[in-house]
Amino acid sequence: MITFSHSIKSVVAILFAITFFSCEGNYKNVKKLSLKDNEPLGIGKDVNFKYTDSGKVVANVITPLFLDFSNLKFPYKEFPKGVEVHFWDKKDQKSTVTSNYAIQYENTGIVDLRDSVVLVTHDSLVLRADQLYWDQKNKWVFTNQPYQIEFKDGSYNDGAWFDSSQDFTTFLSRKNEGVQLIDTKKEENNAQDNI
Repeated sequence: MITFSHSIKSVVAILFAITFFSCEGNYKNVKKLSLKDNEPLGIGKDVNFKYTDSGKVVANVITPLFLDFSNLKFPYKEFPKGVEVHFWDKKDQKSTVTSNYAIQYENTGIVDLRDSVVLVTHDSLVLRADQLYWDQKNKWVFTNQPYQIEFKDGSYNDGAWFDSSQDFTTFLSRKNEGVQLIDTKKEENNAQDNI
């Protein structure tokens, strides 16, 4: 009888240990099961994120509402009430982008900014669009929606769509209209220098 009781205790102890460790390993799965379909894993209100690189702030994201859907198979972060992002380049020059809605897809690194998108670069270039995509991994911005760019000198460009490097050094556009301001004094000086 003592052997049988001892065996039962051993079996119970083993079952308890298996149950404990399997529960610990499946905590994330249990957490997912407790969420309703399409419910965010986390919600943030009046959020002010600061991203740093080597102790230096490189981006600052401000939003009234942040929804974290990193619990889904195709994880994303949503900013349904808009977003304001300040970011600094390697020369510590600040640019800003705002929109009334934004979504960031974690697996692809694509940020989709929508509804009254305004980008102001450190050198006073102002881009306005209904939608703007930012490919963070490839450092590329693009849209297939109409846009307008205003330059510091007052000239502007309206177009149907564009593809560009995020620093606008490479810029491809389609169906452009605009006004280009030319300094005639510089043109005359250049012409005289070439004679």
